[in-house]
Amino acid sequence: MDDLNDAQLNALQNLALKKAGKDAPFINIGAARALTELGLAERSREGWDITPEGSALLARRAGPPS
Repeated sequence: MDDLNDAQLNALQNLALKKAGKDAPFINIGAARALTELGLAERSREGWDITPEGSALLARRAGPPS
């Protein structure tokens, strides 16, 4: 599941910004749908939201704090 394409990774990062209460740029609908199928995002009344699995994936990709 770590093999997301650039659009999917960008959408996931934007969903993380949204969850953090920050302004998030446009979310690519196709990428968000793919993330939903992977369990990394879910559809909500406000569009899409990152799931705990999506947050964990981003944390793993960031690596350990330096």
